Amino acid sequence: MLSVAEALARITAAFEALPAETVGLTGALGRVLAEDVAARVTQPPMDVSAMDGYALRAADVAEVPARLDVVGRVPAGGVFEGVLGPGQAVRIFTGAPVPEGADTIVIQEDTERDGDIVVVKEGVAVGTYIRPAGLDFRMGEVGLRAGRLLSARDVGLAAAMDRAWLQVHRRPRVAVLATGDEVVLPGDPRGPSQIVSSNGFSLAAFVEACGGQPIHLGIAPDDTTALKTLVDGARGADLLVTTGGVSVGEHDLIREALGEQGLEMDFWRIAMRPGKPLLFGRIGATPILGLPGNPVSSLVCATLFLRPAIAVMLGQDIKGAAPETAILGSGLGANDRRQDYLRARLETDAEGRRRALPFPRQDSSMLATLAQADCLVVRAPHAPAAEPGEVVEIVPLSGGALNI
Repeated sequence: MLSVAEALARITAAFEALPAETVGLTGALGRVLAEDVAARVTQPPMDVSAMDGYALRAADVAEVPARLDVVGRVPAGGVFEGVLGPGQAVRIFTGAPVPEGADTIVIQEDTERDGDIVVVKEGVAVGTYIRPAGLDFRMGEVGLRAGRLLSARDVGLAAAMDRAWLQVHRRPRVAVLATGDEVVLPGDPRGPSQIVSSNGFSLAAFVEACGGQPIHLGIAPDDTTALKTLVDGARGADLLVTTGGVSVGEHDLIREALGEQGLEMDFWRIAMRPGKPLLFGRIGATPILGLPGNPVSSLVCATLFLRPAIAVMLGQDIKGAAPETAILGSGLGANDRRQDYLRARLETDAEGRRRALPFPRQDSSMLATLAQADCLVVRAPHAPAAEPGEVVEIVPLSGGALNI
């Protein structure tokens, strides 16, 4: 069986960043930049006041109290015509341009107004409460780099840089197909041995959370003709994800149903738990990722393999990130030859460290336990028993827009 690391390397190597498309700022949230974004303006464009108060010369208030003539008023968006002279002050408001000749701002709380005279009670240094031109950024400076997943803050920065349109990678179209005679859609009548299918809905939501566009193909029965018909709905997709039909007893179904459509299989089965029966290959030009039919195994495998594949197509750099860790809150026995992923809760201990508490039962049929989990605790093949307090690698189950 293939190791998790080798399977991940093969899967991600099969994808590349999708072409760029242009979107407006209102549609940029959660998208990934395809090119660097440089400012088209300087911000602020000139020296401006950071506070409400009076613009003046610091030399005129070296000794206080000082009485100065108020010779003008300048609001944000306005301008003072002329040059400020010795013994003069201009009433100024936050964001307003600093008058020529002024070199500092005295806040209004440190003054008293007496008609056209302002009494300054506190001295100030040159440059106080002045935002110099270009304090935030200057025209031509790159504010956002290609490969960045755009947040609300990034959208705001792009707007401030006068960039109304952005080049982002196209969102990958991911077709999702569940299989099995034993599953029915939520709300549909069920036979005595049938169960409600969750995989198609959870995986479609997972794809969307990762930044992709899901194409929900429904459920294919364990019939080669029906399966081939539904797979035709994946034509034009960037990736086809199936669930079920890839375990030992069902593997021939996938191969028979898709073989005539040009299935080229890269690998099948990996040394992990949950999720040993994992298939990866290609049908013509469309990559196919066959996930286990077990709902927990399906989502765990999606976290480990589908999420990175989508990230590559979105133009994100998935290399070099250091593994996240936590300390164990309870002991664990020795592991066998498969890499294990244990559902666990996270809490913060008295010293501010993250502590992972694996659930006592890890049965892969327990979807409710996965919904309650904050992370997966990673156990390497043949790992020895671990004591409480030991540091372990974890895979967070949320982050950014993603929350599985």
